[in-house]
Amino acid sequence: MLEINDLYWSLPDGEPIINGISCKTNGKLTVITGPNGGGKTTLAKLIAGVEKPASGRILLDGEDITALDITERAKKGIAYAFQQPVRFKGLTVRDLLELSANGSLGHSVLCGLLGKVGLCAEEYIDREMSGALSGGEAKRIEIATVLARSAKLSVFDEPEAGIDLWSFSRLVETFEEIRNDSRGELIVISHQERILQIADDIIVVADGKIRIAGKREDILPALLQGEYTCACPKRMGDCK
Repeated sequence: MLEINDLYWSLPDGEPIINGISCKTNGKLTVITGPNGGGKTTLAKLIAGVEKPASGRILLDGEDITALDITERAKKGIAYAFQQPVRFKGLTVRDLLELSANGSLGHSVLCGLLGKVGLCAEEYIDREMSGALSGGEAKRIEIATVLARSAKLSVFDEPEAGIDLWSFSRLVETFEEIRNDSRGELIVISHQERILQIADDIIVVADGKIRIAGKREDILPALLQGEYTCACPKRMGDCK
């Protein structure tokens, strides 16, 4: 379970982006949503250790991990899929998946991992992780590397970006499988209704604050009607 206590973070020029966020996840599938520029991606980076908070604490299963960097958090069991995937020239897809799994993987396992993100292993397993891959291909492979880790906590930042409809449907099924098999906790940053529909909990972030948080069945109906999309108590269309 992840616990965040009174988290703050600002840009170098002093502009506040995260303004005192506090929340707990439930150990299953939590979706963080909200308007663009509201602080969702920054919050994901703070959880993963890509960025360090100005103040506040982050705890994983009761352990304070606030001071740990991304490598140290990875050792604690946190995996992170960037919104824009990192390229690794010189490494093949097989290399990357086996590095993520910390060991060699059989052909059937590799096929299974790539199949979960809509890719054929025969076509991709020996391809280099370079600029020759499209953005969507690189995104799907990065998601596969996170799945290969079987992490304690996996954070996905807008996993639907650059993915075709069929692959997106398969990815949603994979998220459901992970949650149902209790193989780890998932935090997904997303605007997609279909991902929101499979969440256990939904956290709405706007203007660097939590607008509302709770069970999907309590939050989603009002969210789909346009509520909770800014930090004020009004609907988005009425907010001036």
